Amino acid sequence: MSVPWSVPAMDKPSSVFASVSPAPAPEFKEKAAADLRTLSSSAYRPRELRVKGTAELSVPADRASVRVWLSSSKESVNDATNSVSRRLDYILQCVRQHGVKDEDTMIHKFLHREGDQYLMNAEVNVTFSDSTKMVQACSVLLEKLDKSVVIGSPRYYHSPECLSQLRRRVCASAVENAKLKANDISELLGQTLGSPHLVVEDEVREIQSDLNNESEQRTFTNLPQIPFITAFSHVSVTFGLRDGFRKKVLFH
Repeated sequence: MSVPWSVPAMDKPSSVFASVSPAPAPEFKEKAAADLRTLSSSAYRPRELRVKGTAELSVPADRASVRVWLSSSKESVNDATNSVSRRLDYILQCVRQHGVKDEDTMIHKFLHREGDQYLMNAEVNVTFSDSTKMVQACSVLLEKLDKSVVIGSPRYYHSPECLSQLRRRVCASAVENAKLKANDISELLGQTLGSPHLVVEDEVREIQSDLNNESEQRTFTNLPQIPFITAFSHVSVTFGLRDGFRKKVLFH
């Protein structure tokens, strides 16, 4: 709005005009403040580098389960049970000497009668955590007890503790590989790699070795094969970046 002001003069009249701008609307103030915040956040947004890392690890089975069968047929119950008990005691003593704990041994016994004979059957299931000691214990039992016992083929498997440790190791290895890759990229760009902002495990999977194909290739021996489990991990890691050149200049 313009308001004329008249000033009297002796010789020649003159006019002065004053302009008053209207106050901005509240909506305009809020939009301007929002735009300013957006510009400020964009200007100070941290620089980041996102990389992917992969890893692959394999571990053999850490447990071996072996079954031992024994039996005795006698005319009296005491003779049948005593014959089996003596051999059971020797079996338990042997596996203890080869590092097997009592909780890793299970015994099943069954007594029945066939005609005039009492038949005592027993089965011992032993779990070894060392395959070498398992082979040694089985050799001792076969040597000392001979045909009075039957020893089955070992069954190898992975314990839950072994699988859990494998998964942790392969994930940590994938993260380490991602960090090495990020270091190389940051050096190439003249930047300094900062701390990790986000770590995501995108994929994890496990594959067990195919023993069926391996058994077909065995021509000289029937030794049982120890299975392996291979774990794969894929991760995404986001690191912060710092200007390495500017940092060097500031310290000089």
